[in-house]
Formats: sequence, structure tokens, C-alpha cells
Amino acid sequence: MKKEKKVRAEKEKLDWKKVKWVAGLLAWVGVSLVVCQLAVAIVMAGILGDKLTQPVWTTVYTAIAFVLCLLLVVLVPWKLFKMKTNREELGILGLPTWTDIGLAPVGFAVYFIGAIILLALFATLFPGVDWQQTQEIGFENLFWLSDKILAFVSLVVLAPVAEEIIFRGWLYGKIRVKVPAWVGILTVSLLFGLMHLGFNVEALQWNVAVNIFCMSVVMCVMREITGTIWSGMILHVLKNGVAFYLLFIAGGF
Repeated sequence: MKKEKKVRAEKEKLDWKKVKWVAGLLAWVGVSLVVCQLAVAIVMAGILGDKLTQPVWTTVYTAIAFVLCLLLVVLVPWKLFKMKTNREELGILGLPTWTDIGLAPVGFAVYFIGAIILLALFATLFPGVDWQQTQEIGFENLFWLSDKILAFVSLVVLAPVAEEIIFRGWLYGKIRVKVPAWVGILTVSLLFGLMHLGFNVEALQWNVAVNIFCMSVVMCVMREITGTIWSGMILHVLKNGVAFYLLFIAGGF
């Protein structure tokens, strides 16, 4: 018991070594995502040209970029620095439980209300920023059912699964081993929000970043509660599914 308390107390302390550890992990994941996305986009654009914007190739691009990033993020530190990763750190122990399933819609409601409040606050503090931008998702004008199915697979299946394994799985698991929960929740969520700003420097999507930050905070908290990423993954699928419906079904695209 005393040993457990000592380990817990040590984890609650922050020092320069731990700060560098967290900063290094955040930088590694952020750079890996950007490099993989750009590299795959450049290669595929060189081969396909304008066809890359077609739903089938956009879906292929999404799948390749996420798989490449997962391999890069997890395997390179493992091979170069002996930084092995187990299932507990990834948060994928067992299968989703009824608790995971039931917690997801509750988390969705908390995230949704929190995002509204935080966006209203930021809109008041920074009135010069466009807080009504539509998120760039890579799919437009989906006229055929096959196109919508491909977009659904990409946005509602591939993206949530890959992003949860990378952010609330590997990254949060590695950070949480050495620092308090609040540090992991805040840093992972800040990076996740920043990664959704978009690549257009002249029109950064700050509203999207704030929204995604709120969602990540809730999903990190749910990982703390359940010990796995399943409830967060279900929430992520639910959120993207609702957005998909509003954009491409109810919106008439």
C-alpha cells in the first residue's frame, strides 16, 4: 500500500524531465500525422492528378495515411528507443462493454453542451475570428449512393478508429504513465484540436479546433473512467455519424 502511494505521489509531481517527455511525444505524433498526410497526398496526386478528389481515391488516401501514421507512431519509437507499447497503454483491453456503450451518449451530450459554451465564450473574447466556418472534410458533392458509402466509411469508421488509437490510445497512454491525468487530458486535447485547424493558413478553422478540443477532453476523461478507449471511440463515431447525416443526408448532397 505504501509503495503504491509513493508511486502515485511521484506521478503527481511535475519536473523538467517529464515536461520534455510530454513535449517530445506531442511533437512526434503531430509531425508524424502531418508528414504522413502530406507524403501520401503528394504521391497520390502525382499519380492520379485531379482524380484524387474523387470519393473512392479520397477514401483510399484516408486509409493509407492513417495506417502509415499508426505504423510510424507506434513502431518507430519501439524499434529505435525500445519504447514498447502494450494493450493497456493503448486502452484496447477486452471488447467494448455495456458501460462503454452507455457512457458514449452521455459523453456526447456533455461534449456538445461544453462546446457550445466554450465557443460562445471565445466568440465574445475574439469577435474578429470567424466562428461559423464549415469543417473541411475532403468530400464534396456526393451524388451517388456509392460515393456516400465511401464517405461514410472514411469519416465515420476509419477516422474515429485511427484517431482514437493514436491520440487517446498510444499518446495518452504514454503520457499518463508519468504525469497526472489533467496534464494528459489537456495536452492531448490541445494537440488534437490544433490538428483540426486545417492547412489553409489564411482561414484557420478555430471553431472546429475548439469543438474538437472539447470532444477530446470528454473522451480522455472517459478513458480515465473506463481504462479503455472504447467509449471515446463510440462517441467519436456518433459525433462523425451525426455530422455525416446533417451534411450528406439531411443536407441533400
